[in-house]
Amino acid sequence: MTERGLLQGTDGNMRCAWHGNLDDYRRYHDEEWGYPVTSDHRLFEKICLEGFQSGLSWLTILRKREAFRAAFAGFDFDRVAAFGDEDIARCLADAGIVRHRGKIVSTVNNARRAQALRDEFGSLARYFWSFEPKPEERPARVDWETIAANPTTPTSVRLSKDLKKRGWTFVGPTTVYAFMQAMGLVNDHVEGCFCRQAVEERRKGFERP
Repeated sequence: MTERGLLQGTDGNMRCAWHGNLDDYRRYHDEEWGYPVTSDHRLFEKICLEGFQSGLSWLTILRKREAFRAAFAGFDFDRVAAFGDEDIARCLADAGIVRHRGKIVSTVNNARRAQALRDEFGSLARYFWSFEPKPEERPARVDWETIAANPTTPTSVRLSKDLKKRGWTFVGPTTVYAFMQAMGLVNDHVEGCFCRQAVEERRKGFERP
């Protein structure tokens, strides 16, 4: 560690410290976290998994992600929206996922809400990316202290309120901000992380939906 919030990997690269040099967590940090996403299925998957993560660690959810995908039809929200009581019971019996009735029921509810969003906006991507913060809303420097002090932002509060108004559940502003960080609506790789510039370049060339 040469600066708070950074950790040197076994390959010599400096990274956001939260990956902890765990192989699966490091791959997630390097290959997924912060890169902009437009896939409706991936966006739906992530916001649901962030809801499941509430009260737990993201690493716990990441390591169960394939089981979640199997349980929830690859997070195809059209299929999940059709889940009934038997499907909910099946998920509650699945030891591979987090067996929390409220979160399972929420995922089915949110799938139906996702259908409504798609019908209104054309895609989930178009809706979510409409909440991308403007440059002037972003901090001048993204360091560990800034991230730690801001688990929510005015934008994540707005998005959370709008989702709740539309009937979504388990979408509080902290959950929503974690979703925004992961899906690339913001670049919160801290200064000094070797991924920060790569994510920034991807965002610059990214065509918003």
